[in-house]
Amino acid sequence: MIELILFEWLKKQLAPTKVYMEEPKDAEKTFVLIEKTGGAESVGVSTATIAIQSYETSKFKAAKLNEEVKIAVNKIAEGMGDVIKAELNSDYNFTDTDIGRYRYQAVYDITYYKN
Repeated sequence: MIELILFEWLKKQLAPTKVYMEEPKDAEKTFVLIEKTGGAESVGVSTATIAIQSYETSKFKAAKLNEEVKIAVNKIAEGMGDVIKAELNSDYNFTDTDIGRYRYQAVYDITYYKN
């Protein structure tokens, strides 16, 4: 499961920042959230579109954490045998203006070997 591979990778690369696959009810103000938004499969190789949200206490800090996420994800093909390619699709300010939570989102297209 590509979400779990990415989760484990980002936990190591971004420590001590918390990384989640589902937002906990008592989430800290600084954390990263991973969500698979789509994908496709073929024999042996699959692709996934993954949204990674960086939450912080200010817009600047959220942008900075987003940059750290991108550096970590860009290295995943070097460090994880199952991942062939991680390509940034887009990244942008994704602040929740209704409740004033600062976040950025990086969307990746990841190609990986299906086990």
